[in-house]
Amino acid sequence: MIHYVAGDATRPEGKGHKIIVHICNDIGRWGKGFVLAISKRWKEPEKAYRQWYAHPANDNRMELGKIQPVRVSDDITVINMIAQKGIYRSEGVPPIRYEAVRTCLNKVCRYASGIEDKPISIHMPRIGCGLAGGNWREIEHIIRETLSDIDVYVYDLP
Repeated sequence: MIHYVAGDATRPEGKGHKIIVHICNDIGRWGKGFVLAISKRWKEPEKAYRQWYAHPANDNRMELGKIQPVRVSDDITVINMIAQKGIYRSEGVPPIRYEAVRTCLNKVCRYASGIEDKPISIHMPRIGCGLAGGNWREIEHIIRETLSDIDVYVYDLP
C-alpha cells in the first residue's frame, strides 16, 4: 500500500526497520536533488556510492538495475538504486530507465524480506520524477507491482 505524506523522506517515522530508497545515476555523479538531503543527514550513502563507482569489484560494477544498501542506523537503511542513465536527456529521452527502476525495486523487496527487524517499511520522495525526468504515474505503477506486500511512504515536502 502506498501512503502519501507531507514531510521529509530522510526522517521516516514508524516502528521497525525503515528503508529509504532513491535513484542514482550510473556515472558516479552525486550532487543534486534528493542526494543532497541524504548527504546532509548521513555521510555513509554518498561515501559508499563514490567508492562503488571509483573501485568497482568485477562482479559488482555500477550499472543500471543494481542496488547498494547502506545501513545508517540500527533501524534505517538507505538504498542507492542505479536507475538513471547519465544525467541529461539524450535525443529527447529522459535519464530515468523504468525497467531499471523495476529491477531495483524487486531487489529492494528481496533485501527487505531478509531483514529481521519487523515490521519493515519503504520510504522515498517521488523517485525518478525530478532530475531524472520520469513520469510519476509510471513510477507509481512499478511501485505497486514490485512492493505490493510492503507499506510504502511517499513524501512530498510541505
